[in-house]
Amino acid sequence: MSKALIIIDIQNDYFKGGAMELQNPIAASENAKKVLEKFRKDHGEIIHIQHLAAAPEMGFFLPETKGAEIHENVAPKEGEKLITKFTPNSFAGTDLLEYLKSKDVNELVFAGMMTHMCIDATVRAAKDYGFECTVLGDACATRDLEINGNQVKASDVHHAFLAGLSFFYADIKNTEDYLGS
Repeated sequence: MSKALIIIDIQNDYFKGGAMELQNPIAASENAKKVLEKFRKDHGEIIHIQHLAAAPEMGFFLPETKGAEIHENVAPKEGEKLITKFTPNSFAGTDLLEYLKSKDVNELVFAGMMTHMCIDATVRAAKDYGFECTVLGDACATRDLEINGNQVKASDVHHAFLAGLSFFYADIKNTEDYLGS
C-alpha cells in the first residue's frame, strides 16, 4: 500500500486578478509546492486535479483560458497524473478512484482550493471510499462567504471546514509539521 499527494484546483482564477480571487492563495500554493517537491524527490505518487467550468455561467475556470490553467507554483511535470473534473468532488465523473486503486494507494494527502468546496467534497468522498486522509490546512485556501445577509470571513470559513473534517474525515496538519514527520 502507498500514499498519494492530491493537489486540487490550484488554478490561476483563484489568484490576484483572477475571476474568483481567494484569500492568501500565494501562501497556500507555496506550501503545496513544498509538499509537491518532497513527493517528487521521494518519487511519490502525485495527482493534479484541474476543475473546468461545466457551463459558462460558472464565470471562472472557463476551458482554454489562462484562469483555468494550473498555477505555476504547482504545475504538473511530464509523467504526473492530471485529472480534469467538472464538479467539486474530484471522484465524481473521473477516473480518480480507479487510478488510486491501480497504484495500490490507501493514504491520501490533500492540498488545494477551495477549502469549503472541492477540498471538503473530495476528502469526504475519499474517506467514504476507505482512504486514510490528511489535509494540509495551510496549503489550502478559500474566500469570504455570505449566508442570509451574514458575512463570513474566509479565515472563519476555512477553519470551520477544517474543524469539521478533523472530526472524522481527516487528520489536519500544517505543512512544516507534515514535512517534519
